[in-house]
Amino acid sequence: MALLRPSTKAAMVSILSIFVFCFPSTVLSESFRQIFLPPTGFGPESLAFESPGGAFYTGVNDGRVLRYQPPTGSWTSFAITSPNRTIALCDGTTDPDKGPICGRPLGLAYSPSTKLLYIADAYYGLFVADSNGRLAKQIATSAEGQRFVACNALDIDPITGNIYFTDASAVYDLRNSSKALLANDSTGRLMKYDVRKNQVTVLLRNLSVAVGVAVSKDGGFVLVSEFVGNRIRRYWLTGRDAGTSDIFLSNLNIVRPNNIKRTSLGDFRIAAATVRQDSQTLVPIRVRVDEHGRISETVSLEAQYGSTPISEVQQSGLSLYVSSRGVNFVGVYTP
Repeated sequence: MALLRPSTKAAMVSILSIFVFCFPSTVLSESFRQIFLPPTGFGPESLAFESPGGAFYTGVNDGRVLRYQPPTGSWTSFAITSPNRTIALCDGTTDPDKGPICGRPLGLAYSPSTKLLYIADAYYGLFVADSNGRLAKQIATSAEGQRFVACNALDIDPITGNIYFTDASAVYDLRNSSKALLANDSTGRLMKYDVRKNQVTVLLRNLSVAVGVAVSKDGGFVLVSEFVGNRIRRYWLTGRDAGTSDIFLSNLNIVRPNNIKRTSLGDFRIAAATVRQDSQTLVPIRVRVDEHGRISETVSLEAQYGSTPISEVQQSGLSLYVSSRGVNFVGVYTP
């Protein structure tokens, strides 16, 4: 299919967006359940599945990566990212000031072919963990001589196996994320980790708090969300536009876009928020867009989450799994 010119695509997306938000998507037959974390677990940011509907991983506030096994409904501690972490100091903590000691795993991605789990830790950088778990292996802490300050999101290129990840800000770490919002920080970066060369390359700079990443199904482009910029940018990896970027999604009704997850069909699920006109408060929504940035679904999650922000929406099997740093469970929506 021939690509539309940027101006044409923008017009189409704008028209479709107006239609979708005038006639909001509803899901009448969905059920909702909660998979509660262990008693000492809080704040699941991201999820990584071994297989559709199978075991999955999530990172929590106290620095651990946990693994959930569906048949038994049990959680186990799978990996940690900080060599300084101790059980006595860290287990169960929700104190953000302990993050630099305990670690804080945020973005996760699992490679079924290599059985490796990749982890973006807010304080310690990029990691990989094998099936033995325990202390994960640190594989990158800086790019172009600049240390990571707030590693946040990552995804695996389905074609090359390379890792795309973000440093949300070069100034404000996770403890000072509210300051980044107030300052309209625009020092975030999108990077690539070449798994064969063990090398990090910076692809985009000056991003407004880069907190979500997803590579397209064909490996042609990578998306990065700008939490403060209220938009999603597309960086082309192949084709005539390789090495350039454009705006993939920018909509006045969609704010604070967070993690982005590719589905098996090749479209994307986005965790975001919208503004309630009556109270001017933010409420969490999930958004589905196709590979051209056309919105096909927007669903409010206010009934289940109130005004608590969500960080990720991911489809696995027939269900949608929702994570949030403000709760102690993983939400599951099933048709």
